Amino acid sequence: MTHLDEVVLTVDEFEAIRLKDADGLEQEQCAQQMNISQPTFHRLYQEARRKIADVIVNGKALKIEGGTYEITPQQTHRRKRCHHRGEEI
Repeated sequence: MTHLDEVVLTVDEFEAIRLKDADGLEQEQCAQQMNISQPTFHRLYQEARRKIADVIVNGKALKIEGGTYEITPQQTHRRKRCHHRGEEI
């Protein structure tokens, strides 16, 4: 097996993609879910999309790790949501 270059997607960036693209929420709703401002959400989302494009276009491995977050139970789904904690990026 050949070694692939890795691109690291933070848990915050992953959550931005999940809320916007998988759940189909508007950016303002996503920001509220993550407890961050809409401009901060937009920056996270744009960076996540840039990284995912790099992975797809250049055949790199995607690794999800890091970031400041807490896992909280969600009432309407069985899976858990990550909410951003701490200062805005």
